[in-house]
Amino acid sequence: MTFIGPQERSLGANVRLVYLHGAWVLTAEVAYLASALAGAAALVTRRAGLHAWSQALGRTGTLFWVTYLPLSLWAMQSNWNGLFLAEPRFRLALIFAVTAVLLQVGLWSFNLPWLTSAANVIFFIVLRVAFSTASNIMHPPPSPIFNSGNYLLIAYFIGLNLLTWVAAYLVTRGWLALASPKTVRA
Repeated sequence: MTFIGPQERSLGANVRLVYLHGAWVLTAEVAYLASALAGAAALVTRRAGLHAWSQALGRTGTLFWVTYLPLSLWAMQSNWNGLFLAEPRFRLALIFAVTAVLLQVGLWSFNLPWLTSAANVIFFIVLRVAFSTASNIMHPPPSPIFNSGNYLLIAYFIGLNLLTWVAAYLVTRGWLALASPKTVRA
């Protein structure tokens, strides 16, 4: 779907990488949000199935977050003929990628469902607070896509997001399948 996306006047066909990069990072953020919500619900209800969902969604968010970084670099190189590694949001994303991987590995090794749920809640909160205060250099606020007035572009971007959310759901189901069948029942 990325290859058939609408082109843009100044970036041409290369803007499609920006669309994919945007959908990929939004998918990671949605997975992290869902992980935090499942974790919070698991902490309140003490249901093992919700802990398992929090764990699986946290891992899915991390997978999408880590893989969005190369997409970001590819979009930078293709559209601006260079890498701006000092860009505040890219640096912050890299820091959170390393943190997320280390966190998920640590949580896997401790294997304490309540700790995983609590850590996923805290991670999401810290992620959102950090990005809400980060400066925008190559990421113009608010969303240039949704403020474009181009309904074809908006519909395309929503469709691309829905496809990546389906992919994230399938990845999450894969993580759940690796978990003990007893803990997956919600």
